Amino acid sequence: MKKFILLLLSCAALAAPLSAQETIGEVNVSVNGQTLPVRVSANTPDLNALALQAFGVHGRYHVVASGYLYDIRFSLVSPTQVQVNVEKGPGGGSVVAEVVAGTSARNALLRAADVAVERTNGLGLHGFFASKLACIGERTGHEEIYLGDLFFGNERQITNDRAIAMTPRWSPDGGKLIYTSYYHSGFPDIFVISLNANASSFERTTFVSFRGTNSDAHFSPDGRRVAMVLSGEGTPEIYVSDAQGHMVSRKTHYDSTKASPCWSPDGSRIVFVSEPGPQLYMISASGGGMQRLTFNISRYCAEPDWSRANPDKIAFTMGTSGNHYQIAVYDFSKRASQQVSHAPFDGIEPVWLADGRHLVYTARNAYASRLCILDTVTGKSTPISPTSFGPAKQGAVWSQ
Repeated sequence: MKKFILLLLSCAALAAPLSAQETIGEVNVSVNGQTLPVRVSANTPDLNALALQAFGVHGRYHVVASGYLYDIRFSLVSPTQVQVNVEKGPGGGSVVAEVVAGTSARNALLRAADVAVERTNGLGLHGFFASKLACIGERTGHEEIYLGDLFFGNERQITNDRAIAMTPRWSPDGGKLIYTSYYHSGFPDIFVISLNANASSFERTTFVSFRGTNSDAHFSPDGRRVAMVLSGEGTPEIYVSDAQGHMVSRKTHYDSTKASPCWSPDGSRIVFVSEPGPQLYMISASGGGMQRLTFNISRYCAEPDWSRANPDKIAFTMGTSGNHYQIAVYDFSKRASQQVSHAPFDGIEPVWLADGRHLVYTARNAYASRLCILDTVTGKSTPISPTSFGPAKQGAVWSQ
């Protein structure tokens, strides 16, 4: 297959000494008038550390000890409830006082922090702290799927394929993960994992296993369809099936390799990667002619993710000089792309968070890979996968 398809399917990084992992993924930016100074605290050590970590990754805020615009306090009131109190000032009066329930104290804190963000950010941003995260990890020596919260709490391994697993993607209701694995036949097939309510158990079924390669599956926003790449008829092309892997229909008919289909928020269009380029192209979900989206920013544009919070924006990986990669965003309103990460390490595999401003992406160098959060407005980047997890990549995020 083409070189860029191999990169899309597996952006593997070698294990690294701890010192290399400690620095990769972090980009600090100067505090300016676009950020809000906040004091953040909680009444238990664990929740205090988590609250500081959460607000520390958010590009709209910077945490201070004094001179704050908002004082944000969290109090554990039961094993699954946290009260959030936000006051403006000093002495500016109460903004919110609310008890928030979750599945655990940790989850309740993250939900309460989202309440605080939504009441204070001033830009209409949604919260994203309580998101669920799936990713690929290599702790066993194999590429397996792991689940946890956005900050790797309650992290657990949910596949044991002992084979290459890649590109996990959530169903819109958060009850399923669809992914590609070499588990069954030694060739890439697509599988679905159905999770129970708290993801403590799951069932895996084969979604499609046609001749050739089966990869890059992605649920539509309504969960009724799946876009994927199949090569059984020759060149890898974009296909769409129903949610059970039936009624498979080919949507592209061009003699060029395709990869990474992703739905528009309304389900009417699909963006994907194709040659010449590779570049980003778009088709109607019913098929038809290809429309090229990316021009002039890079000879390599791949791994698109369409923001549901901001339908004008598609994040993608762009090639830079010296065979390096950074994150860029295509904006339909401007009909142009802009590089949004500027780091001394590669940035690849972007996926949007619920506010349409921040992304989870893979930061990597020659020694390590970590999942990070990128603020596309300021360029701030903060690692979220702990060094103890080892190499992490291909994050997928689900938010309520």
